[in-house]
Amino acid sequence: MPPAPDFSRPATSDQLLSELSTLELAQALAERLAIQPLDWHRLNRDRKIRAGEQLAAALVYLLRQQPDEALPRAEQAVGWLNQTLTPPPCPTHGERAQKAAH
Repeated sequence: MPPAPDFSRPATSDQLLSELSTLELAQALAERLAIQPLDWHRLNRDRKIRAGEQLAAALVYLLRQQPDEALPRAEQAVGWLNQTLTPPPCPTHGERAQKAAH
């Protein structure tokens, strides 16, 4: 039986990190780097942020043994960085523009 945890001292960040699997760390990173809905309009054209978001997602898929899912996300990250990819219009604004045109 493992020893009981010692709650008298707070765990250090190294201890907390060592308890997580590589996949859990990658998932936490992907969640941290994902653009939140309230930040979407402000950040959706930031190439570094979008590339980081896609690379973190690619890493999660790679660690899940899903290279076919990882590759397009890694390629998309490269597109953000080398400026061959442009952001799509906001779906909400696109719908409003289409309704206004009719």
